Amino acid sequence: MEEEPNRQEQFSGTKEVDPKHRIDEKALLAYMQKHVEGFTGPLHLEEFKGGQSNPTYKLNTPRAAYVLRRKPPGLLLKSAHAVDREYKVISALNKTSIPVPRTFSMCEDESVLGTMFYIMECVEGRVFWEPLVPGISKEDRSKIFDSQVSFMANLHKVDYAAIGLGDFGSPGNYFARQISRWTKQYQASETEEIKEMNRLIDWLPNNIPPDDSVSLVHGDFRLDNAIVHPTEPRIIAALDWELSTIGHPLGDFTYHLMQWRSPDSDLGTTPEADLRAMGIPLEKEYAARYCELTGRKSIENLDFYFAYNFFRLAGILQGILGRVRDGTAASEHAAERAARVRPLSEAAWKYAQAAGAVG
Repeated sequence: MEEEPNRQEQFSGTKEVDPKHRIDEKALLAYMQKHVEGFTGPLHLEEFKGGQSNPTYKLNTPRAAYVLRRKPPGLLLKSAHAVDREYKVISALNKTSIPVPRTFSMCEDESVLGTMFYIMECVEGRVFWEPLVPGISKEDRSKIFDSQVSFMANLHKVDYAAIGLGDFGSPGNYFARQISRWTKQYQASETEEIKEMNRLIDWLPNNIPPDDSVSLVHGDFRLDNAIVHPTEPRIIAALDWELSTIGHPLGDFTYHLMQWRSPDSDLGTTPEADLRAMGIPLEKEYAARYCELTGRKSIENLDFYFAYNFFRLAGILQGILGRVRDGTAASEHAAERAARVRPLSEAAWKYAQAAGAVG
């Protein structure tokens, strides 16, 4: 039997543009000549293989390469695929030391290419799709993990109002608003009764920790949402800011930290001795490093944060299932997603019980 390709093989690099994602190249060329400083054609398009929810293209020219991100065509949820918000946060972060690509232009005029899009620089480097980062030295692997936690800590220390993001989200009550949002999405998309989700919906809003810290958050940070320097073990650009907002730094960091707890993750299923042998920090060491970099003594109420984040993931996947049910999303991976909702819900409830939930 032929082996399935690994994630590195599946998602690395580019391919010919998918027929359903084709765009008017003449219109794009004319737009770039007018709106992108220093641009000269001719132009050749490829599509990135990586699993982005927004179609992402590499724009090759003789002098430089660019990246175009656009909303997908078709019927979409109102708040989904927010490439305009993504452009806004990346452009603002260009004013800081946070590693992001340089942005060039945002086009909200859908008559140009059919949906809104933006153009940024193409940062050349490595994307690691496997969380254990195979194929490099133990020393470099350790430095890449430190680069990840440093990125998160530095992001959470950004003065977001000073760089023009004061209106990027509502400060405070982050968990209450997020729990309400994902509860509504889950209930609107429900395809079967899961008792653990119903218990979480009752328990989570009444047990939010008193810490109401506020920061800019990425919302979905993993190593495969970053570009690592071509030869050095450090992140040079963070990508996929679609879920970024003004939120709670511990909600953002513990979502990232879930990789050490998730049965779906190589980090979560690898014995501690093996992680040490590879130069990968243990969960407690990684969390301690984040606290060191952000000036926190520790992360209290960790069980609540894991309960919340597993609940959030279950709500996200159930929403995808609901769109499949309603005919507004492709169903290619629907069975896989359906199979994950219940285990995620059960895991979330176990963390809630560890945090004091009864039932």
